[in-house]
Amino acid sequence: MKRILVPTDFSEHAEDALKVAAQIAKKNNSEIIVLHMLELPSQMNDAVLGGASIPETMLFMKKANEMLDEVSSRPYLDGIPVTEIVKMDKPIHGISQVSKDYDVDLIIMGSHGSSGIEELLIGSNTEKVVRNSEIPVLVIKKDAANFNASNIVFASDFSDEAKKPFQKLLNFTKFFESKIHLVTICTPNSFKPTHTIEKTMNEFVSEFNLVNYETHIYNDTNIEKGIINFSNSINTDIIGMCTHGRTGFAHFFNGSISEGLVNHAVKPVITFKI
Repeated sequence: MKRILVPTDFSEHAEDALKVAAQIAKKNNSEIIVLHMLELPSQMNDAVLGGASIPETMLFMKKANEMLDEVSSRPYLDGIPVTEIVKMDKPIHGISQVSKDYDVDLIIMGSHGSSGIEELLIGSNTEKVVRNSEIPVLVIKKDAANFNASNIVFASDFSDEAKKPFQKLLNFTKFFESKIHLVTICTPNSFKPTHTIEKTMNEFVSEFNLVNYETHIYNDTNIEKGIINFSNSINTDIIGMCTHGRTGFAHFFNGSISEGLVNHAVKPVITFKI
């Protein structure tokens, strides 16, 4: 894990994400890229792109760089290579572009979550990154002074399309020597007999060289609640999920379990795009 990207809006939640990034970077000798997206009013963007000099734009840039300098001087970042970037772009596009340009291995973001009408109509920037990112995204929901990844839940239907994301999870867990809890959530709307689920999970596991793991079947009213309740029952450190990256009407009607977890789970969530 060479490079970790941490987008920041200088909030408390972004600070929580940076603290976790520092712990992971020290463990793996990684570089941290701290990114601030400067989303200017459209008239300013037009002028900037047209080459005009706008004093307000320069002031925004200067202030953002000063704040990044302050963030990068945090004591918990001592000894870690840190690259600072201020980019003028929409957050989702800018984060994606920087991830590609710098060959980022992991994105870590803070989130306070959202609910109700805000979640339905707006969603958070973190949720949108989770939906669109080709790179694994680790979402931190609260301060984690002692970040731990000893126990990780991977919730899935264990179909063929989950194999590639699961391999990415294994690449992440090898840095922490994690125990992996593979779980299928059984609900009234997606009921399958136990022997069918066990067969599917055993066939899935047989394709990987797993040692420290357990398989589980957990019953609940819906998949999202099942994942959260199961994770709480074993006191896991991180919840791992695949995301389909649905957009437009498909996302509106089908929703996304991983995005729901980003909003509602208290524990960190790491997502891998199928």
